[in-house]
Amino acid sequence: MQQITELSEAISTYLDAIYYCDVEKLDKVFHPASSLFDADEGKIFVDPIASFRADVESRPSPGARNQVRRDQIILIDWLSDISAVVKLRLQAHENVFVDHLCFVKGATGWKIVSKIWHLESKAPVEILKD
Repeated sequence: MQQITELSEAISTYLDAIYYCDVEKLDKVFHPASSLFDADEGKIFVDPIASFRADVESRPSPGARNQVRRDQIILIDWLSDISAVVKLRLQAHENVFVDHLCFVKGATGWKIVSKIWHLESKAPVEILKD
């Protein structure tokens, strides 16, 4: 049960990092040697975590725009007590992504060691009313 709780916290940290464009949270949840992959345009695109971090830091956050959050955990596939693949759907601005995050638990907790993402669709942005 503790593994589920700890992995859930790491997933929440990741989702918060994307929603708020919070690179400190990215640093907390991504392994420093991790990379991100995408093949949406017919070729494999590889983005080292340092490059992804700089990109996230430079963009406006959905949270700053008060965008309605659309986070969904689709699947958690436990490979062992210390490794899991998590499939998520989330919306950042008009982009709806599906992410496969490979997590491994080490001495410093659960870390994403790789991410494969896919731009699933575009959707209207809903803003929370004050």
